[in-house]
Amino acid sequence: MNLFSLLDQTALRYPDRGAVFRGLEQVQSWRDLRTRALSLAAGIRQRCTAGDRIALVSENRVEFPELLFAAWAAEATIVPINFKLHDKEVLQILEDADVSLVFASPKLLPDLSHTAAAHAERLVVIGEPDYLAMLSGKPLTPPTIDPQALAWLFYTSGTTGRSKGAMLSHRNLLAMTVAHLADIEALDAHCSQIHVAPMSHGSGMYMLSAVARGARQVVPASGAFDPAEFLDLCEVHPGCGAFLAPTMVQRLRLEAEAKRRAPPAHLRCIVYGGGPMYVEELRKSTAVLGPVFAQIYGQGEAPMTITGLDRASHVTDDDAILGSVGWPRSGVEVRVIDALGVQVPPGEVGEIVCRGDVVMSGYWRNPDATGQALQNGWLHTGDMGSFDAHGCLTLRDRSKDVVISGGSNIYPREVEEVLQTHPGVTRVSIVGRPDPEWGEVLVAFVVRTPGWVVTHEELDAHCLDHIARFKRPKEYRFVDELPTSNYGKVLKNELRKLLASAASS
Repeated sequence: MNLFSLLDQTALRYPDRGAVFRGLEQVQSWRDLRTRALSLAAGIRQRCTAGDRIALVSENRVEFPELLFAAWAAEATIVPINFKLHDKEVLQILEDADVSLVFASPKLLPDLSHTAAAHAERLVVIGEPDYLAMLSGKPLTPPTIDPQALAWLFYTSGTTGRSKGAMLSHRNLLAMTVAHLADIEALDAHCSQIHVAPMSHGSGMYMLSAVARGARQVVPASGAFDPAEFLDLCEVHPGCGAFLAPTMVQRLRLEAEAKRRAPPAHLRCIVYGGGPMYVEELRKSTAVLGPVFAQIYGQGEAPMTITGLDRASHVTDDDAILGSVGWPRSGVEVRVIDALGVQVPPGEVGEIVCRGDVVMSGYWRNPDATGQALQNGWLHTGDMGSFDAHGCLTLRDRSKDVVISGGSNIYPREVEEVLQTHPGVTRVSIVGRPDPEWGEVLVAFVVRTPGWVVTHEELDAHCLDHIARFKRPKEYRFVDELPTSNYGKVLKNELRKLLASAASS
């Protein structure tokens, strides 16, 4: 089954309903979107053959849906690339994927000089004459292809080295789509998906579930995440949902508080993921925006689909549930194992592994990395966690982030959760620093709440009120902001570099 069938079936059911919007303006109906995708697919097939890789380097645009579905109708593999990457990083991905065609946004072109020079014959600028010419041909007839065929080459962020391409098939992404509709959101044609997170990653992947149910696709006029604009759109479009990183949720909450806004009339669901959502922030955001939150835990290698916590599960006073990542998703088996690969009992911490139709087949042309990640049919996530007696999974940290101090394992996430409850702390991230006596000690990087003058001693006392003495950070560093990726994840490697630099100076 080809992913194009999701659009094909929706266009048949709802041909004249609005499909794609720029802000409040309807750009395409479902019939329009299908026709444009198939016309573009015909243009792609004139330049590529089945199985070729097609790159997409763009900020969020209304052309994103037609490009995704055109690639699949042309039996090609889409390679969406984070538009905030450096030109040389983009070029590295294009060369690794061995792409046949590159679609690029005109807005980004001035910063893609290396890419443009290396791929001049393959480069198509979205919306310009070459692109329009590809749209002018006779629409392609939708194909029937092997569901195991490669659909999406998902490149990791590359924050710890060269990016790796997770190979996701049509079957993988259909399993993700079905699980999302079964576990997280009951979408229909009266819903809207607002794309404020990058469409090259999570927001674009959730497009599949929305398209399958005829929910409209809304790209803000700004093409970016502006909290005020997002809230305004939720006052107009029906049944609004979005995928947001936790840092974006916080910005949304602060905007609503600052403007004393009531929860938007049509805000239906905010699915968050991609980084830790602290319980204190979740409670604050729920108080301001309403009970609209759902959580997913996944990786590019098992896209968006390992465990989850739906909206109903968020209506609880149980901090353990709110601080967890929920229960295994439909069609996914999840275990926690020790260093020998043996499943550990509830309450014990180990590495999280999973298997199911959603898990990638491997990394593109990287057998060594594939062999490390996929062992005996299980994806090894590199994340540490534990199940409770009811099968609810709690993340502890990435395996590389666990700090061993004086022979004891300390999970920074647990300490961050405690510090986050202090009213003088807006954000916090903790890393380990080598120590001659203890092996490692914890260092907390803290962003103060505006107007607060919080001290080391005050935070130390706060920790002692909540956790064991040995888990306290040995040092607090107050910073204006934390280094984050384009998706809102705190870059702990950058924090470690700061410590290493300070130690050597």
